[in-house]
Amino acid sequence: MPSRLAVAALLVLSSPALAEEPGLGRVATPDEIASWDISIGPDGAGLPPGRGTPKQGETVYAEKCVACHGEMGAGKPNDQLVGGRGSLSGEQTPVKTVGSFWPYATTLFDYVRRAMPLNAPKSLSDDEVYAVSAYILQLNGIIGETDAMDAQTLPQVQMPNRDGFIVFSRAK
Repeated sequence: MPSRLAVAALLVLSSPALAEEPGLGRVATPDEIASWDISIGPDGAGLPPGRGTPKQGETVYAEKCVACHGEMGAGKPNDQLVGGRGSLSGEQTPVKTVGSFWPYATTLFDYVRRAMPLNAPKSLSDDEVYAVSAYILQLNGIIGETDAMDAQTLPQVQMPNRDGFIVFSRAK
C-alpha cells in the first residue's frame, strides 16, 4: 500500500495544472522549447544552415577544444577523438573514437553542438560546429582537407563504422 505522501505526490505530479500551481514551475515558452529542440537525426533532419571546412575547424579547435582533447584529437585516456580504426574487432583493446566507433557524422555535429565545449555547452555557432566536425572528420581520414561540411554534405559522409551496429526492431 503506497504511503499518503506518495499518493499526494502522484496526484500533484499528474495534475494537468502542474505549471499553474504556486511554486511548482511554469509553462515553458515556445522560445525556451525551441532553444533546446536541436536534435539532429542520422539522416541529417534538423541540420541548421551553416558551413565549415577543416581549416576553419582547426582554428576553432585550437581555441576551444585542445585543452581537453589534445593536439590533433589525441587526448588521453578518455577524450581521444582520432585513431583506433580497426580496434573494435580482434584481441586488442577497443579504442572508441569518432573515426573508429561513431556510425554517423551527423551524430558528431549533434553532440558537439549541444555539449561542447564542456565548460560552455551550446556556445559554438553553427558554422563553428560544422568546422570543428569537418576538422575531426579530416583528422580521422574520413573527408579531405578541402571538403566543406554543411546540411547537404554532412549526412552524405560514410563513417567507417556505419554498419557496425545491430538494429533491433520490435516485433508487432
